Amino acid sequence: MNLLEKKIKELIHQKSHITFETFMQMALYEPELGYYSSDRIKIGKEGDYYTSQHLHPAFGAMLGKQLIEMWKFMGKPSTFYSVEQGAGEGYMCNDILNYLKDKEIYDALKYIIVEPHPFMEQKQKNLLKRFSNKIAWTASLKELKNINGCILSNELLDAFPVHLVEMENELKEIYITLKGDNNFIEIKDIPSSDDLNKYLDEFSISLPYGYRTEINLKIKDWIKEVNEVLAEGFILTIDYGYPSCEYYSEERNRGTLMCYYRHQFTENPYINIGNQDITAHVNFSSVKKYGEEFGIETIGFANQGAYLVSLGIDQIISELYRNSKDYLFEVAKIKRLILPGTIGETHKVMIQYKGEGVPVLKGFSIKNQINKL
Repeated sequence: MNLLEKKIKELIHQKSHITFETFMQMALYEPELGYYSSDRIKIGKEGDYYTSQHLHPAFGAMLGKQLIEMWKFMGKPSTFYSVEQGAGEGYMCNDILNYLKDKEIYDALKYIIVEPHPFMEQKQKNLLKRFSNKIAWTASLKELKNINGCILSNELLDAFPVHLVEMENELKEIYITLKGDNNFIEIKDIPSSDDLNKYLDEFSISLPYGYRTEINLKIKDWIKEVNEVLAEGFILTIDYGYPSCEYYSEERNRGTLMCYYRHQFTENPYINIGNQDITAHVNFSSVKKYGEEFGIETIGFANQGAYLVSLGIDQIISELYRNSKDYLFEVAKIKRLILPGTIGETHKVMIQYKGEGVPVLKGFSIKNQINKL
């Protein structure tokens, strides 16, 4: 039993049981012990999972291309902020800035990484040394204000702790308690918050008997924080997920909760505590709805593959690798960002806008599925 598991069990002994949301919060974010809070975390080939920026630098270049389009729509302001949350080791930032370094936007661009963990900030600074005069770090989004530009994230919202629920004659919430030799077990009881039933109502979700799923209430808190920080500009969110109607469809009756440990998938969150990732898909309908409540309009929603093709990834391939002897090899890797059966299909791109006017963005010219939300 590691120290984190011991702390969780001590809390359960004090309270008799805890919500799954509390368990997930501790497993991922307990200071110095949780999966994302410990210097043991590894992402990429030698870690537990891949993200798009680990597949190819072209992904960051495409986001750089998107920032240029946003900057131009806003009238090319002399200061344009790009604020990244969940930056990992900094690869996406590196690839964005590497692409933009000789573009017109570069002098106006100020890049901010929101990183609460000092060990990860140090990793980012090591990687991004050559861009040190272009990047600032902050521990919390709340420390920023009056941002004009873009707040972007890749695989951030899926790591927000979720409530687990199951429908019986009425909605029940999953709680964690201990049994026997201090083994974790699940029990069902009345919801810990009225907001769980309200969530089902506001998205017109009707769950049949025995249906188990997740409810992410943290997304609304996050949108509220973003709204308080963003004076004018865009929110670019990339993650795996679905519109509400697909998320809570009949065939998805066991939810979307997943765990990753050394590139292996498991459905058991009660093992490898603090050493495995725990995620749940994003209900993008909630991101849209909560944004609208703060006056933030959704501009587009599409599969990552369709978005990157619409935005012009073929031009990026030609621009960056036309004269490369490894051209075909590079193209083969880039295909994993866009093709069906890859993260080009599982990952979605949503862009929201706060400000005057209605942006028309190239990335949604082929396929904009905003009507599904």
